[in-house]
Amino acid sequence: MSKVSYYTAEGLKKLRDELNQLKDIERPKASQAIAEARDKGDLSENAEYDAAKEAQGLLEMRISKMEEVLANARLIDESALDTSKVLVHSTVKIKNQSNGMEMSYKLVAQSEADLKSGKISVDSPIGKGLLGKKVGDFAEIQVPNGTMKFEILEISRD
Repeated sequence: MSKVSYYTAEGLKKLRDELNQLKDIERPKASQAIAEARDKGDLSENAEYDAAKEAQGLLEMRISKMEEVLANARLIDESALDTSKVLVHSTVKIKNQSNGMEMSYKLVAQSEADLKSGKISVDSPIGKGLLGKKVGDFAEIQVPNGTMKFEILEISRD
């Protein structure tokens, strides 16, 4: 059974574009590489042919996984989401209780996560720890180097 993931319109478009790139451009290239290697002679001793076939297999596996992700992807209507607690696609302003630093993160699906742009996965330890919390709540989150305590300062949608 596959896991349903929730995406923004932008994230879903990015996934579809990547799948189309793999199918429309990479797949024909892989077939061409196999054809060129096949033309070079005896297939039993042709390392180039074996490498091309293996690359094609990996590409087909990647396409299959992306199709499965897209089949289980759901577009989320952000305007209908509750802003009283942290959910997928919430932007959360938190305060680290140990050093007083304030940070703001948007919780997104695993494939949309990008820490540089402030997007963290709901499957990450911090993402899981923040889900369901309300403004004023404290979240004690187990991270690889110990336990961190955060205060939820603000929850918004953008």
